Amino acid sequence: MSRASRNWIAYLCENLASSGMMPTWEAATYLTDNLFGDRPNPRLLRTACPYEDTTNLLHRLYQPLVAAAMRDILMPQPAMIHVFTDISLTGKSAVLVVYVPGQNQPHQLLLLDAAKAWELVFDNSEEFNAWAEERYQWIKTALASVTAGSPLSPTISSPLEAVKN
Repeated sequence: MSRASRNWIAYLCENLASSGMMPTWEAATYLTDNLFGDRPNPRLLRTACPYEDTTNLLHRLYQPLVAAAMRDILMPQPAMIHVFTDISLTGKSAVLVVYVPGQNQPHQLLLLDAAKAWELVFDNSEEFNAWAEERYQWIKTALASVTAGSPLSPTISSPLEAVKN
């Protein structure tokens, strides 16, 4: 993984607070509780609503990375990006980042990432920042390519693993 160039934990925390999802102190606690500590993540395994909590966690991790890439790459006016999740409570969940160019043009898959959300726990902030920076770079590179009109092969974090699970 490449060396992280920004503090993604602070970026995610600010994103959660500025979007109105939760106050800053709650966002900091939420991210700390869910990204660091015991593996597997007991907060996702012992929750009353595992599907909703897993969906929320994955969106709260990936949406700010997409927003950062969208700030760095100029997109045409009608275009937008959606983050979709396909949650598995027993295997790997899928996160899909899809570019929607608008005007009835075909959608373009920018990223397919498969992860067991309850195992998405990091030893320290540097490890998380490297993980987040890697995904941000994947999204940014794919977005730059698709907006420039270049042919694109979507980034699939681990193709065989994504298909197996």
